[in-house]
Amino acid sequence: MGTVKTSGIIISENNLGDYDKMLTMLTPGLGKISCVAKGARRPRSALLAGTQFLCFGEYLMYKGANTYNINSCETIEIFYNLRTDLDKLNYAVEITKIIRDVTEENENCYKILQLFLNTLYTLSETDKNPELILSVFKLKLLCFLGFTPRIENCVNCKEKENLRYFSLRDNGFKCEVCGKQDKSCLTMSESTLNAIKYIVLAPAKKLYSFNLKDESLNELELITKLYFNEKLEKEYN
Repeated sequence: MGTVKTSGIIISENNLGDYDKMLTMLTPGLGKISCVAKGARRPRSALLAGTQFLCFGEYLMYKGANTYNINSCETIEIFYNLRTDLDKLNYAVEITKIIRDVTEENENCYKILQLFLNTLYTLSETDKNPELILSVFKLKLLCFLGFTPRIENCVNCKEKENLRYFSLRDNGFKCEVCGKQDKSCLTMSESTLNAIKYIVLAPAKKLYSFNLKDESLNELELITKLYFNEKLEKEYN
């Protein structure tokens, strides 16, 4: 079989036999793939560090009948701070669970992988509120999955002013008049509205370069949680 070289991040690991590992890796071009790392659990294995959960690296492997087999790896980032802070680790695990659910094999995952890595880096290396990070991640991920909310005007009457509501049913902003007639609407402040606009439009490297006060953060958290669960048809806590 042909040899493949790719970057990727380990999104799950399980023991296999006495010394091997069965891994799930997210890659930019191959999507989500299953990999076997033979001997990776031996204390002196060259694969030991690069096959840990949430390790991002460069991998050289060959494709077998059903899985890829890792020959060698070079570690790029292990997100050390996530491993020493239980609260941050719990958020990272939740984010990774979502990533596993929305990705498939043989699909281009470059944008999702980039979002995932930026999110883990922000969670690991900054003091930003983890709930803000999670909310931003969910909304931006929905944009990549084809559920970009409509933010330019009221989705019903096209009014550009007095946008005070987010409609879960109609996927976007509604003005004060139309919002009061939609039972799926959630109220939002101007700060929350601007935050949603920013998340939808911001480039990857600047996605997390803002903060919100408690009231607006609570609004954003509620909107993204309900919108995310509805579009993915699954309850995420």
